[in-house]
Amino acid sequence: MIQPLLDRVLLEKKEAEKTTASGIILSESSSEKPSSAIVVAVGPGKLDDNGKLVEVGVQVGDTVIFKQYSTTEIKDNGKDYLIVDSKDILAVVK
Repeated sequence: MIQPLLDRVLLEKKEAEKTTASGIILSESSSEKPSSAIVVAVGPGKLDDNGKLVEVGVQVGDTVIFKQYSTTEIKDNGKDYLIVDSKDILAVVK
């Protein structure tokens, strides 16, 4: 298992949509990379200027939207994961 450090978050990519809402099937090259993923692991947080620990604002299992070009892609046991800084997570999908 990969455990992120500081305020980093480990994400599992969601599959890109293969059809549009109207039923049109998209090719691999035409579909955009998804900018949402599921949180798999969260680092402990980061110390602020006063030495107080600031926890990350997401939890394991959350579906999040992140900045598309701010990730580090890694593979572990045949699965694709992303590591992002918590500041690059834009929203939690409810």
